[in-house]
Amino acid sequence: MFNSANDFPFITLNAFFSKKYDDCWRNMMQNISTEAVQQIAVDYLKKRKNTEKIDVSMVEQKNGVWIIRGTCPIDLEGHPWAEKFEVIIDEKGKVKSIDFSLL
Repeated sequence: MFNSANDFPFITLNAFFSKKYDDCWRNMMQNISTEAVQQIAVDYLKKRKNTEKIDVSMVEQKNGVWIIRGTCPIDLEGHPWAEKFEVIIDEKGKVKSIDFSLL
């Protein structure tokens, strides 16, 4: 049951901490460098695709995540092809999703 006497301080403090959390989160995102995020993506792709040649074309920060785009070579039945990728990395440096498509 709703009790305004008990819920009012919680709502006020929750709003207060929300602002501090947003500031802390922005600072955390800025602490991860572009080079570090790019290296995380390259290492992940090298392991997943079993290749040494990864070309990163763009690294951007958008909506609280890092987006890394580029190309990597693949072999389709003896024929070399290029495959483009998009890796999404969260603010903690963990790979959240990856998308591949042929060029």
